[in-house]
Amino acid sequence: MIYGNVFAEGRDSNNALFSVEDTAHRYNPTDTPRLLRETFLAHGIELNTPDVNQGRKIAFELYFDGRELVENGIPKYLLALESPYINTLNGNREYCRKFSKVFTWNSALYNLPNVVKVLFPHKLVFDTFPSFAERDIFSCLISANKAFREVLSSDLYLERLRTIRWYEKYAPDKFELYGMGWSKPTPAFDVLGKAKRALPSLRAKLFGYKPFPGYQGEVRDKRDVLRRSKFSYCYENSRDLPNWITEKIFDSLLSGCVPVYWGANNVQEYIPEDCFVDRRDFKNTASVHDFLLRIPLKDYEDYQSKTIQFLKSSIARKFSTEHFSETIVGQVLQGMGKKY
Repeated sequence: MIYGNVFAEGRDSNNALFSVEDTAHRYNPTDTPRLLRETFLAHGIELNTPDVNQGRKIAFELYFDGRELVENGIPKYLLALESPYINTLNGNREYCRKFSKVFTWNSALYNLPNVVKVLFPHKLVFDTFPSFAERDIFSCLISANKAFREVLSSDLYLERLRTIRWYEKYAPDKFELYGMGWSKPTPAFDVLGKAKRALPSLRAKLFGYKPFPGYQGEVRDKRDVLRRSKFSYCYENSRDLPNWITEKIFDSLLSGCVPVYWGANNVQEYIPEDCFVDRRDFKNTASVHDFLLRIPLKDYEDYQSKTIQFLKSSIARKFSTEHFSETIVGQVLQGMGKKY
């Protein structure tokens, strides 16, 4: 058996990365790392966290996103999936040069000789979609309550907040908010922001104050909400990053819920425009909401049928966990002088 070490923030021991439930990021499925490990095993390679591989000869190291490296002469591979706004090493060219291969969606790195293009992977499995009439939630937003430390012109965390606040004020019965952290005010990082956040946080803790009145709580399986929702607001954490198409829009598509998407500026190169509502086409949330209210039943059914066609297409497969795993294992095998 050949052995490889895998490193992932918060999951560096006891093979936590391959647990059925993600211990570091609650409610996120672990289908991709589990399938990746299975694909390696099919080729006689066992991928484990370093503690499990203690005492074994290690053939390579695989890193889920950038982190400090220890130079030990072992070939290293980087899966640079997180946004460089969140993990700056993922976009650092000199850092990326240290790896045998870098697998990323980030087109800014494609001219490096060791970079291999991959897209953010998803488990593309879905059931028959509930109809428009079977969905009792008009619109929803599912995300964690987060914020950038610095000011970014491309910040979509702020746009999520604007959408939430608009619905609270103008159409509270047409919107439900889910995810982690919304029982507290939005995070703050400077002295003034922390001061403004202190009183609402105390009120929430002591008196049950709800900083976000539309908040319905956390959700273990997003499908439980998305299969009940007609529309969902799917905003990445930042906009205009080419190819940065994460689980947000796919979670919605796989549930037959029509996404209102804002994020990658080339999303239509991958996902047909008749599968989602492009937030860039609208001035504000009010105009989006008005458009959603006026969508005829036939058009809604068309969104769903076009979505099914897309999810079964060869283009969609480029986002699949299978394609992702095959690409990585194939490249690692090639680096070891073996065939896939």
